[in-house]
Amino acid sequence: QVQLVESGGGLVQAGDSLRLSCAASVTSAGRVFGDYAMAWFRQAPGKERDFVAGIGWSGGYSRYNDSLRGRFTISRDNAEKMVWLQMEDVKPEDTALYYCAAATVLLPPLRELEYNYWGQGTQVTVSS
Repeated sequence: QVQLVESGGGLVQAGDSLRLSCAASVTSAGRVFGDYAMAWFRQAPGKERDFVAGIGWSGGYSRYNDSLRGRFTISRDNAEKMVWLQMEDVKPEDTALYYCAAATVLLPPLRELEYNYWGQGTQVTVSS
């Protein structure tokens, strides 16, 4: 099992920066945090949950939703069991509930159904 707790969301203005955090707790026998690919997804009201960014087990590989590349950066620290999403120049369309997710593979998939564990989400609201 992996428990994920997101934090860092809030109400910000367009153009601001924001850093989301995801703290992981791994209780599966024989597994460590570095065994999991990690990702951020987001879901805006009335819309499907979309892939934002993903990072491989070592942090050496990352992938992004093409529409967000250049503004968002994902990172991780396996020793601290943390994942972050740095958001720059946020826009009102970035308003959503942001979820942290873990997959029992080494490289991050794009599809949400390939992720095994999810946090409860942290709300980001961007005012214009």
